[in-house]
Amino acid sequence: MTDAAMPSALLAVIDAVAGGQRDDDRVREALERLDIEPGAAAAVLDRLLGARRELGRLRRREHELTVLFASARELAEVHDTGTLLDRLVERAHTMMGCDVTYLSEFDSRTRTLRVRTTKGSVSPVFQQLEVPPGAGLAGAVVESRAAHWVADYTRYAADRHDAGVDDAVAAEGLVSILGVPMLSGGDVLGVLFVANRQEMAFTQDQIALLSALADHASVVLQTAQRMRDLQHSDDEARSALERLTAHLDERDRANTVHQDLLRAVLAGGGFGPVARTLGAALGRRVVVIDERDRPIADSADSAADVSLGAVTRSALEAARSSGRCVLVDDDGLSAVASMTAGPRYFGAALLGVGKFELTPVDRRTVERAMQVGALLALQREAVADAESRIQAELVADLVDGDPERRADGERRARRLDVPVGEFDTVLLFTVSGTARSAVVRAAQQQLPGALVGERRGSVVALVSSGGLPATVDPDAVRARLAAAVGEPVGCVVPPGVDSVAGLAGAVATAARTARLLSALGVTGTTERTNDYLPYSAVLDTDPRSLREFLDATIGAVRAYDVERGTELLPTLRAFVRCAASPTKTARALNFHTNTILQRLDRLDRVLGIDWRDDERLFRISLAVRLDELASRVDPHMTSAH
Repeated sequence: MTDAAMPSALLAVIDAVAGGQRDDDRVREALERLDIEPGAAAAVLDRLLGARRELGRLRRREHELTVLFASARELAEVHDTGTLLDRLVERAHTMMGCDVTYLSEFDSRTRTLRVRTTKGSVSPVFQQLEVPPGAGLAGAVVESRAAHWVADYTRYAADRHDAGVDDAVAAEGLVSILGVPMLSGGDVLGVLFVANRQEMAFTQDQIALLSALADHASVVLQTAQRMRDLQHSDDEARSALERLTAHLDERDRANTVHQDLLRAVLAGGGFGPVARTLGAALGRRVVVIDERDRPIADSADSAADVSLGAVTRSALEAARSSGRCVLVDDDGLSAVASMTAGPRYFGAALLGVGKFELTPVDRRTVERAMQVGALLALQREAVADAESRIQAELVADLVDGDPERRADGERRARRLDVPVGEFDTVLLFTVSGTARSAVVRAAQQQLPGALVGERRGSVVALVSSGGLPATVDPDAVRARLAAAVGEPVGCVVPPGVDSVAGLAGAVATAARTARLLSALGVTGTTERTNDYLPYSAVLDTDPRSLREFLDATIGAVRAYDVERGTELLPTLRAFVRCAASPTKTARALNFHTNTILQRLDRLDRVLGIDWRDDERLFRISLAVRLDELASRVDPHMTSAH
């Protein structure tokens, strides 16, 4: 070969090696032109073809690295997990040159693999595939944490096949499949797959490339998981902060309520501040009722009565027995709580519906408020008891018959600024022993300025008539006291007095009349001593003796009337009133005188012929008038004698 032809032959060889198209004949022709022996030419050709293959591999590697670098930049720049995974799958699809590329995410809780994103897939069934634990090629990748591939999936290990997976693979028409794990430390995050619809084997370079892309996908999933964890932690922190803030608000509200309640008690404000403080703090109406279910305070300053339904009463019983605030949904009420101190029950609080639900802290606040209310009730009771003892002692001194003790009582009254000289009216109330203390407290409220106290089984009130409202009379006071204690209360009114010295006699007269009324069985009425004065002065006795006297004196007449249906007792009453005159008796009863004489003859047979003698007639007259008094108070009363 000439020197001039040698460069062109060398360029031809270089072009054949560096060119993208394989042309072995052109290389051989160029070698022949260089006058290389055939044996050496064959060795040179092999070296040249190997160089060309290496150059191709390096070019592919360069392209792969370029793609991987681009993917890495996207990891730093793009923060949307779905977008990143879609791009990774799309790049893998392009670089691997396969028919289908897809990524499945691993659920560590259920140990299943769910297809998340695909490229090249045409089957909806495959796009929604969820691989059970241990099934298919995916199960092998997860268990081994290494790459697995199969040239023909139908010939894959029988124990790995699953009907659902097989149907999805068949629907997509896949034959050869390669899967590489996406790992984070020792944990599997998912599997990246490429697949073809024809049988083929996968090279190590393909496995390495797909594994590199899977590593990028792992970073994406790991970052997404950490972002989810951070978001979850942030949500939990925010929720905890909100709960803590709400709890602190509740505690602050509870502390404020407690302090306000204590100030109200120390200031002697009563139950009104308790209801208003609770109502303002909890944003709802609060009504405080006493032990008889009567309203005593209302945060809304309403005078409306409170009606308790069966549900509310049941809740009140539960609150009373447990000492807790009990939630209720009944007629506009949301909760109830009782005021108790040991076995003592003083009432309860009824809470309406507010703008927010009562929290446990709010309910504890209500319970503490009820404890304060119980303390307030005990405080009032202690003050009332002390005042009652003082008033009872003053009453006992002022109505005592001993002048020295009475004078001592006057001196004590003046020291206490009690206008004892103005007392001109005595009211004596009779009630059962268990209710006397309650009557004393109620009378002190009903009769402001009066001295009220227990004395020898009765309740005595010393009143200034000038201090009583014109519309208040003894019977109205008695009726209110009876309503307050829930049982009959009697009232005896002696004549007014003009000095402290007259109080003792008035009380003694009222006490005698009260004993007479008790003997007659008269209760729950208002009586004046003047109506009973002759009888109370003569018959200051016990009920059994009085009944025996009435039965012994006129009982036979009553029995005769009952047995025969006659009216001898009314005739006897009229005969006594008419001064034992048959004529006046006949005129009073609108009967003929002969009729009256006939009835008097019958009375002779019933009472004996001497019943009209002076001594017998006096006793009979007294018995008839007592019986008539009892009958006037209660027409059914005399039937018991």
